[in-house]
Amino acid sequence: MNNYKMVTPPNIESLSKLTMFFFIALLTISIVGCKEIDTNERVFETGTVTDVDGNVYQTVKIGNQWWMTENLKVTKFRNGDAIIQAQVTADWVNPQSNYCLYRNDANSPGLLYNFYAVIDPKNIAPEGWHIPTDSEWKELEVFLGMSNSEADKTGWRGNDEGSKLKIEGAQGWTENLTYWPTNESGFTAKAGSCRLFDGTFGEPGLFVTGFWWTANQESSDKAWYRYLDYKNGDIFRYYDYKSYGFSVRCVKNN
Repeated sequence: MNNYKMVTPPNIESLSKLTMFFFIALLTISIVGCKEIDTNERVFETGTVTDVDGNVYQTVKIGNQWWMTENLKVTKFRNGDAIIQAQVTADWVNPQSNYCLYRNDANSPGLLYNFYAVIDPKNIAPEGWHIPTDSEWKELEVFLGMSNSEADKTGWRGNDEGSKLKIEGAQGWTENLTYWPTNESGFTAKAGSCRLFDGTFGEPGLFVTGFWWTANQESSDKAWYRYLDYKNGDIFRYYDYKSYGFSVRCVKNN
C-alpha cells in the first residue's frame, strides 16, 4: 500500500493580501518619487514689484531676466497722471494713451493698453522696470530653447516654447487645449484676448488668445508684439497697428 503525504494548498486569501501589500508599497514609492522629481524641476527665484496704484505683482527670474508673472493693470503713469480709460468705442479710436478692461469683464487677467500708452514718456511701468523690447522677448525665447535664427523670424516660431510660458494646466486658458501648458519658465501667461483698432473686442474672447506688446515700433503706425493661443505650443511674432489693445508685461532694468 502506497503512503501518500497530504500537501496543504496555499492560503489564497493570505497570498492576495500579500500581493496587495507589495502593490501598494510600489505605487507609493512611485508617486513619492514623481513628486520629488517634479518639485526639484520647479524651483524658481521669485519676488514682487508694486506699481503707482499700489498693485503688487509676482515676479520671476528667467535666465538673466526678471519678469512680471502677471499682466499690468495700472491706471496711472509713474508720475501719478491718469491714463485715459477708453471703454467706449468712440474714445478708443482716438490716437492717445488709452487702456480698457476687456468687455468690462472682471475675470480679465489685467488691462489692455494701446501702443501709445506703452511708449508714453510718462511711463506705465513701475519704477525700476520697463516694457520689454523685441530683443528682450527674443532673449527669453532663446533661453527657453528657441534658436537665434528661429527667434528672428516672424509668424509662428520655435518648438513648444509657448507652452513653457503659459500657466500650467487649463486655468487661465480654455479647457479645449491642443498643447498642454507646462509653465516651465514660471512666466505664468494667461489669455487676455485683445481690442482691435476699430474699438471692437477680439473674439472668441477671454481664455483663448493672449497678445503682449513689445516696446519696439516697426513703422509710424505699427509695432511688434507676441501672441499665444490655446491650440499652438509655439510663439507668434509680428507687428500691427498701434491702436490695438494688448496686454503688457514688464521686465526689470539691468
